[in-house]
Parts: sequence; C-alpha cells; structure tokens
Amino acid sequence: MDEELGGRMGAAQILGRGVRESPLLRQGFGFTMLLAIIGAAGRVVIPVVVQQAIDHGFVRDTVNMRVIAVLAVISSATIVVTSLAQRAAVKRLGLRSEGALYELRVRVIGHIHRLSIADHNDERRGALVARVTSDVETLAEFFSWGGLAWILDTALMVIVAAVMLSYDWLLAIIALGVAAPLALVLRSVQRHLVDAYGKARGLNADFLGSVTELVTGAETVRAYGAGPVLASRTKLVAKQRADSFIRAGFIGAFLFPSGEVFSAFTVSAVVGVGVARGAAGGLTAGALVGFVFLTYRFLEPIAEFTEVLDQTQTAVAGMRRLLAVLDLPVGPPQALQPVALPEGPLPIDISDVTFGYRTRGEVGDDQPVLFNVSAHIPAGQQIALVGATGSGKTTLGRLLARLADPVAGQIRLGGVPLTHVSNEQLRQRLVVVPQEPFLFDDSIAANLEFALPGTSFADLERAVTALDLDDWLLTMPDGLLTRVGERGTQLSAGERQLVALLRASVADPDVLILDEATSSVDALTEVRMARALERLAQGRTIIAIAHRLSTAMRSDRVLVLEDGRLIEDGSHAQLLAAGGHYSQVFAAWVSSTS
Repeated sequence: MDEELGGRMGAAQILGRGVRESPLLRQGFGFTMLLAIIGAAGRVVIPVVVQQAIDHGFVRDTVNMRVIAVLAVISSATIVVTSLAQRAAVKRLGLRSEGALYELRVRVIGHIHRLSIADHNDERRGALVARVTSDVETLAEFFSWGGLAWILDTALMVIVAAVMLSYDWLLAIIALGVAAPLALVLRSVQRHLVDAYGKARGLNADFLGSVTELVTGAETVRAYGAGPVLASRTKLVAKQRADSFIRAGFIGAFLFPSGEVFSAFTVSAVVGVGVARGAAGGLTAGALVGFVFLTYRFLEPIAEFTEVLDQTQTAVAGMRRLLAVLDLPVGPPQALQPVALPEGPLPIDISDVTFGYRTRGEVGDDQPVLFNVSAHIPAGQQIALVGATGSGKTTLGRLLARLADPVAGQIRLGGVPLTHVSNEQLRQRLVVVPQEPFLFDDSIAANLEFALPGTSFADLERAVTALDLDDWLLTMPDGLLTRVGERGTQLSAGERQLVALLRASVADPDVLILDEATSSVDALTEVRMARALERLAQGRTIIAIAHRLSTAMRSDRVLVLEDGRLIEDGSHAQLLAAGGHYSQVFAAWVSSTS
C-alpha cells in the first residue's frame, strides 16, 4: 500500500492531502499567511534603510542626522510591528498544528480498530503502533519548524524578489538567473530523498515490530534460550534501519553546501555587474549595497530550505504511511440504514455462508476456510462448535460476531441480517470472550467496568455473586481492587478467563460467543468456570468454540466442522449414537484422558 500511494503521489501532493485530512490545520490559514507575510516584510526593512541612509544620509562627506534619525525611528517601529505579526503567525500555526496532529492521531487509531481481522493478521502490531507514534512524531517535528519555515521563507522570498525588481530589474534578473539552477539541484536531491526516507520509515516500522515481539515474548524467549538468535535478528533489522537513515542523511548532506555555492555565485555576479555599471548606469552606491543585502535576504531562505528539505522528506514518508492506513477499507463497514434488533433472546440463522481470508499481495485471492455452512440456532440454546485445528470453527465465531463478513451467504440475528445491524447495538447484544482475553494494566474492577461505563462498584460485586465466584474473589489479595498487571500477567490464565466471563456478565448480552474459553485452565478453575457459565447461560444464546469435549457434553447441541464444512449437527447423545466423525473423536478423547 505504501509503495502504491508513493507511486501515485508526489511529496507536495502527499502533504496537500494530509492538510485536507486535517480540517483544523486549514482554519484561519489565510489570516495566518497574512501575518507571515507582514512578518517577512520586516526582514526587508534593514536593506532599504541602509540604501536610504547611504544615498540620503551621507551627502558630500556630511551626515544628515535628521534623515538618519527618521530612518531609525521608521525601521524600529516597522521591525516591532512585523516581529509581533510573525510571533502571532508562529503561535497560530503551532496551536493548529498540534490540534490537527491530535485529531489525525485519534483518527488513525480509530481507523486501525475498525480494520478487518484480515488486515490485522497481515500487519505486525509494532508496525501499526509505529503509525501513531514515530510516524506522527515526524509530522509534529515538521509542523513545529519545517512547515513554519516553508511558509515564512516562501513569503520572504516573494517579498524580497518584488523589492529587488523595483530596485533594479537587470540586477534582479541576473540574481534570479544565477540562483535558478539551484532549484533543479534541490529537485533532483528531493526525488532521491523521498525514496530514501520512504524505505527508512518502512524499516523503522519493521524494527519496532521486531522489538515488540522480542519484549512481549520474553517468557517464551527465555524458556527456549532463543535470546541470541532473536537478538541477532533484531540487530540485523536495526542495522538495516541505521543504514537506511545514514543513506538518507548522506543524500541530504548535499543540500547545504549546494546552497552555499550558489549563494557565493549569485552575490559575486550581482557585485560584478553592479560595479561595472557604476553611477553611469544609474546605480547609486546605496542602491548597490542595499541590493547586495537584498540578495543575501533572498538566498537566506534557500539555505534554510536545504536544511528543511531533509526534514520535509521524513515527514512526507511518515504522512504517506499514515495515509496508507487511512486508505485501507474498514471492515466490516457500518450499516448505512441500521435496523433495530428485536427485544429479548435472539435466534441466529446461518445461510450458505462461505468465507476466505484475503492474502495480501495476491489480488483477488481469498483462501477459503468455510464452505456453504448453514444452521439455525434457536434463542437460548447452548451450542458447541467442535472440530480440529483449521476446521473453521473460530472463523465461524468471528463471522457470527461480525468481525468479518462472509464472501457469500448471510447471517441473521433475530431475523435481521448482521450487515443491517449497527455496530453499537451489535456490541451491546452480542459479546465475545476470546481464547486469550486482553486485560488492561489496572484493577479487576476497572477491567470489568469498561464493558458498561457507569457501572457501580456494588453492581460489580453483585455480578461476582451472580456467577458464584465469591470464593475465587476471596483468593485475590485486594478483591476487585487487585491489580492485574500488564495484559493481566499478575493473574493465571484461568483467572484471566474468569475476569473475561465477569466482564461479559456486566455487559449483559443476549448472545455470548466463547472462543475456546476453557482450553487453558486448571481443574479447579474449570469447575468454577463451568459453574459461572451455567448461570451466565440462563436466558442467553451461547456459542462455545471448544477443543475440550467436556464443553460439548454440557451443550444442548453440537455442530461439527471439518475442513470448513458442517458435517454433523445434533446433541451429544445423538452424535454418539450416529457413530460418525464426532463419536470417533469423542472415543479418542476419552481414551486419551483415561
């Protein structure tokens, strides 16, 4: 995606679109530019004052103090006014830049959360984190100095060029003509910088992804003594990142001396032609000195551009990557005309559902994992989805929760197609307890409360009692106020599952999907979980994705999947009596556990 966007859009187009994506940045921009122009005009005052002082303040070896005093007062007042205008422009741009970057960061984070499961599977978590951290930071640095420099220096160049033409059009043409080739040099270097920084930002995301995996997988790394291997891999990515930034810096190093060389050529040409013309050519001494000052004023922004351009390309690369994320279609999309779900328990209808995960880089290629699955699940029924790894049971659970949409067929909840249900109402009526529930680094109470903001502490305690988990809570050192640690690491895997069940209870959904929620718990916790599930299931539709067939034994009905197809459907007793695939798997499971 980054490469495609970069191929279609140049640096100016990317920054232009970035500005369009940030409405706050455009607010009052015209007035900010006016202040910047007024501020830039103050830098022309000194050359003009010098010219006037030489031509009118020094006459026949005498000094006209009245003229000098008037010029001093005028220049002082002008500089004060223009300095205040420039300060106001800097302040306005700074405030709007920070506000716009805040909105952009929030928007990108929100967009990432709305991406399809396929996109999250394709992207490394560290790369997505890099979008809203380092990539946005490059834009913050650019807008705090680089963007301001472009505005102020461009205004200064326009004003100085106009004054130079009014002083002496011939010298102005010579100065502009000698300096013009610098634009071609800058353009050439800029093209190479775009590619170099684009690659550097990409390797920076790879580096963050590698470091994230190394840190979050520290326990596994230690368990297998894989530190040296993974460290060498991370070191290689870090070396590639460093080399890419060094290459970009090497290219950028051509910019500053280029500006200095062309500055020297331009001033030499102006002085040479001016002296050659002399007074006979209508050029006074003051005008020549003032024009040299103006030439330096004109070239100062160019020298600064050579420094800013390096930062600009970093910002362009960062903006390109942010826009690439925003260009990814959200999935599944929000219903355009939402239909309200009926009140009470909700039945589920699965009609000829087919689904395949998209393979990035292979256009139109979906790897099918479900084929023409159909089933009717009455309201309040407890269903167990059973099948070997890769059979499609977890994928079917994701489709039921509308974390993805089928490529064919339809799923209806309470008679309403899922694609017609608003995301907000769906999340209120249907809750998923994943295989590895995510807990935030806070208390148990905080991890429960966010499921239904505004829930009182007393309500949380009642939820614990309702699921008959008071005995477990007593084992927690601070009860509901016990800290769970980052990602819940202070709790066991089974305890994290219990917190997830409590969280689902607080949300009070009509449909509950349990994604292998009992696959990694000890015997005591499984008893507690079974007890809690029994209470949680009352009046609700439960769909349990399970490897442990003990879950299937407790269910009202078992759906057996194999290679993406629904091959058996019935109660535990019915499927055992049928002597099919389920009975064989159950017999093997009983044998392995006895």
